[in-house]
Amino acid sequence: MVYQEGQMDSIRNILAGKKGLIVGIANENSIAYGCANVLHQLGAQCAVTYLNDKAEKYVRPLAEGLQSPLILPLDVEQPGQLQKVFAEIERTWGSLDFIIHSIAYCPAEDLHGRVTDCSLEGFQQAMRVSCYSFIEMARLAEPLMKNGGSLITMSYYGADKVVEHYNIMGPVKSALESVSRYLANELGPKRIRVHAVSPGPLKTRAASGIAHFDQLIEDAISRAPQNRLVEIEEVGMTCAFLISNAASGLTGQTIYVDGGQHIKA
Repeated sequence: MVYQEGQMDSIRNILAGKKGLIVGIANENSIAYGCANVLHQLGAQCAVTYLNDKAEKYVRPLAEGLQSPLILPLDVEQPGQLQKVFAEIERTWGSLDFIIHSIAYCPAEDLHGRVTDCSLEGFQQAMRVSCYSFIEMARLAEPLMKNGGSLITMSYYGADKVVEHYNIMGPVKSALESVSRYLANELGPKRIRVHAVSPGPLKTRAASGIAHFDQLIEDAISRAPQNRLVEIEEVGMTCAFLISNAASGLTGQTIYVDGGQHIKA
């Protein structure tokens, strides 16, 4: 872990009093968990969701370790579940300060095939889970962010440049980044800030579904000026800054946390 316990002392309570929703924790290696862990250490309260009963046994212990007051089921493809999550947030807290949206999905046959051959059903499902769900969360969060807030989604370098084997998720993430800019524009007058954070490749369960992922990892290490992979806690620290009042003048950005890989031609 890059940030040791003592190194956080100077910003220990930077998020004190802030309450937010973390969507996308699958296990301790998830980007969403890295974010939640850092935000918790910096004083935020985090509501946590899990995909289904199978996932709950892995997520619940992590959420309890974060002292999450709300641990709720959420499959964005199931009608009404997202609305139930926000209804429970409103009942418990009455307001909301931030959301970390870190979910994506594409059927394997479409993820591993050419963009040219992607099925309509696969494309629609990838967009539904990975992109449209962020719009839905923004819409439901808007009335709860009474004093402004932050909406953060997770993207990837393949949204901007062609990455071998990333395939249809490249266009999907590109759409997600565009959505974040349009949401930033529309919600700006209400002091709701919206960002896409773009980590370098990380060894998460979701990423392991990408073909030849080990080669992608090796390429990232060799290309990044820092010659290393970033850690999930570093993504969390970036999100902490974006959620904090220190980032009040920023919105609509795609922020790379990739050791500088994206600057290389």
